Amino acid sequence: MKRRRFDKYRFLVYLRIFSQALFFLLFIFLLLYTIYPEKDEISFPLDIFFRIDPLVLLSTLLSTHSLKSTLLISLIVVFLTIAFGRFFCGWFCPMGSITHFISFIFKKSKIYKPKIENDKKVWWKYYIFVFLIILSIFSLNLFGLIDPFSLLFRSFATSLIPATGFLLSSLSFHLSWDSLYQFVQGFYLERLSSQGILIGLIFIGILLLNIISERFWCRSLCPLGALLGFLSPFTVLKLKIEKNKCSECNLCNIVCPSGATPFPEGKWKPTECFYCFNCADKCPFSEVKFPLSLRESKRKNIDLSKRKLLLTSGVSLLTFPLFRTTFSSRRSNPSLIRPPGAIEESDFLRKCVRCAECMKICPTNVIQPSILEGGIEGLWTPILIMRIGYCEFNCYLCSQVCPTDALRKISMEEKKKIKIGTAFVDKTRCLPYTFGVSCIVCEEVCPTSPKAIKMVEVETPTKDGIKRVKAPIVDPVECIGCGICEFKCPVSDLPAIRVTSVGESRSEKNRMLLEGVD
Repeated sequence: MKRRRFDKYRFLVYLRIFSQALFFLLFIFLLLYTIYPEKDEISFPLDIFFRIDPLVLLSTLLSTHSLKSTLLISLIVVFLTIAFGRFFCGWFCPMGSITHFISFIFKKSKIYKPKIENDKKVWWKYYIFVFLIILSIFSLNLFGLIDPFSLLFRSFATSLIPATGFLLSSLSFHLSWDSLYQFVQGFYLERLSSQGILIGLIFIGILLLNIISERFWCRSLCPLGALLGFLSPFTVLKLKIEKNKCSECNLCNIVCPSGATPFPEGKWKPTECFYCFNCADKCPFSEVKFPLSLRESKRKNIDLSKRKLLLTSGVSLLTFPLFRTTFSSRRSNPSLIRPPGAIEESDFLRKCVRCAECMKICPTNVIQPSILEGGIEGLWTPILIMRIGYCEFNCYLCSQVCPTDALRKISMEEKKKIKIGTAFVDKTRCLPYTFGVSCIVCEEVCPTSPKAIKMVEVETPTKDGIKRVKAPIVDPVECIGCGICEFKCPVSDLPAIRVTSVGESRSEKNRMLLEGVD
């Protein structure tokens, strides 16, 4: 039988694809704009995706018992989801758009063959959500590890962009495109990340899961999708199938990317439907429709096992204390240097969603994702690694882009006074102290006024006798821990002057307990 197109839903499919492309381009624009900001003062809301993310709102509210007013805009998404279902996943989410596109490529290349999926996998994300919610109630906020926007921005900022820069750099070098090579080479070197390989492999692995199921991340793992699913069982957009004309071909189930099971009508899961309208568009008899209706309809609600919920809750309760029994909870880690504007550590961990906004915008690339410097719960939160870069004295961009105020917004004047650590001279490696060689690099580059690094005359024993040379000492009162001395130190493998977190302004405990020093 010749297929009759239903123009309304074909138009909606094209409109949805346009919307997906538009919001993905917005994501790319925000990503590149953050990497290359044109001004020192940012007025544009570069964190707009996090402002409209209800998961960020909920997780910070539960873990901190406080609320940032700019996050309230996400309530618009909440109300629209209650009324119209999980349209956000199908129409606006850039992570969803990427997985949708990858699934499309896999289908076209025959890597993945569309089939009717087992619906058990769609419930996995709800158990993940419950697990993380319970931890948030106990002030352990780990949602940022797998929030779709945090995952996406972090993966691009720390891995995919440097990798792309490397590829373009190699290509332009071999093709002798000197101007492009110089630009990309500088870009690539400025965007190196200490965790780029791991974060990139995780992201690629998530995309490869589309071999198992179409949009595997969205249907089975995404905690934001679970939250929106809990909000959408009573949507006014109802699925309706004309039974008299339906041939029961199951094509609607095969083309459904979310596992919502459009047919039979009583098994349709509005909590899983992305409202992509593929089923309505592909129906050969145009009998799948989505009318607006306030009447109760046949549907399948969220079906979670009580036993698995109890198990999930138990695992959460057992896991929580493990995160609080690390060494870092008792004594400060010298490598745990947070960006300027960071609040007290326990509050910082409750608020940080690991979005990598501060990492993207840092002009010197000093802000990097942590491993275990802040304990297990501090994974991928921002720290400063002075061997990679340094905290620019006249820059406070990172404090302007934090969506949750884990980095509070500060002024330029305040930033210049904030101590993020203290520099220490290692006399066993410093050239004047060890070899009697004159070196004043750290004193020259010190940006504070008066300088925190001063030169004093010392006597150094050498093979030729005692030498009198100028050697650096650090004034801990003036030092702000910016790290430029460590970054510029000519002792390249392990610098002779290094910054640790002691003396930081944000902590009352992490201090040098010497009168007149701190």
